[in-house]
Amino acid sequence: MSPKQSPANNGQEQQITPFADLMALEHLEKSTRILGAPTDKPEVVETFQSVSLPFSPGAGQRAFGGHVFAQSAYAASKTVKRGFVIHNIMGSFILAGRLDVPFVYTVRHVRDGGVYCMRAVDVRQNGNVCFSCICSFKRLETRFSYGYQPAVDLHEKYQSVLEDKKPEDHPLAPGVDADWWMRAVEMGEIEEGEFAGVDLRRVDMRKYNRTEEIRKNPHKYRQLQFYRIKGSPDSTIQDLNQLEKNDREGEYDNLYACAHLYASDKNSLMVIPRSLGQSESWTAMASLSCTVIFHQHGDALRMLDWDVTEQGEKRSREKWFCQEAWSPASGGSRGLYESRLWSLDGTLLATTMQDSMLRYKAPQKL
Repeated sequence: MSPKQSPANNGQEQQITPFADLMALEHLEKSTRILGAPTDKPEVVETFQSVSLPFSPGAGQRAFGGHVFAQSAYAASKTVKRGFVIHNIMGSFILAGRLDVPFVYTVRHVRDGGVYCMRAVDVRQNGNVCFSCICSFKRLETRFSYGYQPAVDLHEKYQSVLEDKKPEDHPLAPGVDADWWMRAVEMGEIEEGEFAGVDLRRVDMRKYNRTEEIRKNPHKYRQLQFYRIKGSPDSTIQDLNQLEKNDREGEYDNLYACAHLYASDKNSLMVIPRSLGQSESWTAMASLSCTVIFHQHGDALRMLDWDVTEQGEKRSREKWFCQEAWSPASGGSRGLYESRLWSLDGTLLATTMQDSMLRYKAPQKL
């Protein structure tokens, strides 16, 4: 956004970098190798390279961790059979991602089962592993099973900050969710760039978090963000009827899952110092590991609503989702971040957890 504009002015024209373009991959190689005895089953390894260079939301020197996290899952999804959708990813951040070098994804076929399959992904820049993860995929099971989830009405629980606003009425999420950054933007010292791939809105939570109870109990601090995908899931298809058919058949389900992964990491760790009232005293912050578990597949996961009508004409529309985030514990130069991803109808879509490195300035001696 322009630094001269109020962050609440949402009438601005946004840049659009479609998420599908951001995740685009080039398939480099598929090979097999024998490990151990000659009778062992050959291990299949496939290699991909990112097409778009990574970026830094805060105009810093490190690539956005959510990019490599989401694109690892997307690369893995290119190696599974149709109908398998990611339901679990566990990843470790090893080196900071560079902004000037493509990511190279080496995907190892660990297991191919009838309902579940697993892939191991190592990500490199200039030959050095910077991220590694395990991705598990599953088919949709139609057999009967018992189900439950937390009964949460977000609008009722957070009425003091949501009021009657639509998701798009909230300001765009800042490049860095820190007071110093937002002051610099307001003063015109920094110009906000586009957060590519998803439209992400940050809810001003001050009315909710400023109570004495939350100040004394940082684990009760909460941050909400609304997000939706940018652009078409398939820019090669201009026929909306064909796009709808593909979408309803689950053609883009793994792309959508990766968009949820990508959005969930935006400004994630800043919740930890904010919950402690130390949003300006941290000196170093980085994700160590991240786990996301999807609880829903099918329509709940998908990000286009084909049933919406406007003036009698059927058209696609991007669905909004909400991330509810908090920090249950921190200490020892580390912090734990958790969140839930919700559909606006109250369906719990996914649970996320990050272990982080977090260091603060030493208190000044009196």
